Amino acid sequence: MKENEEARKKGTQCEGKDLLNLLLDMAEDESMEIDLTRENIKAFILNIFVAGTDNSAITTEWSLSELINHPKVMKKAIEEIDHVVGKNRLLQEYDIPNLPYLQAIIKETLSLCAPFPMIPRRSIEDDRVAGYNIQANTTVFINVWAVGRDPNYWESPLEFRHERFQENRLDVRGQHSAFLPFGSGGRMCLGTSLGWKMVHATFGAML
Repeated sequence: MKENEEARKKGTQCEGKDLLNLLLDMAEDESMEIDLTRENIKAFILNIFVAGTDNSAITTEWSLSELINHPKVMKKAIEEIDHVVGKNRLLQEYDIPNLPYLQAIIKETLSLCAPFPMIPRRSIEDDRVAGYNIQANTTVFINVWAVGRDPNYWESPLEFRHERFQENRLDVRGQHSAFLPFGSGGRMCLGTSLGWKMVHATFGAML
């Protein structure tokens, strides 16, 4: 932000405006109804990276990577899309409930390669967990990455086995302690439904 502000003062910024410059324009515009502060701008951009496009893009990339290594799975996924969607249009959000094979692939990717490997939380009261005394107001991290690879919960946890989600259709909305790609409880990711639809629609369209 400082670099952009200095460039703006000197008139040396690049042609065209990126998102940050547009937000800075709004912050400097006194006619705006909303008082946009530096903290607002930082929070907005952080939200885009941490809770927006980045997670969906990462999940899509990992899913494609897994299918490149498993061509038979890719072929079967394409066959399912061709059967449900056809070859004359792209996959739409309303197709997702009718694509259980595709859903299983995404779930397995989220289990092995969670977009948030660690979920931070703060304890609200003194408690004892796994033999450790946790005081109130302690920041704790839920290791989603480790849980997704724990042999106590998953058979052959390091293998890409999407079939496990066909046999046991676990929900992504924090109801199963071994599968928490979006967190759980009152502090669960607010973008769960949007992210779930975006990843399937993007991934399916690319296939």
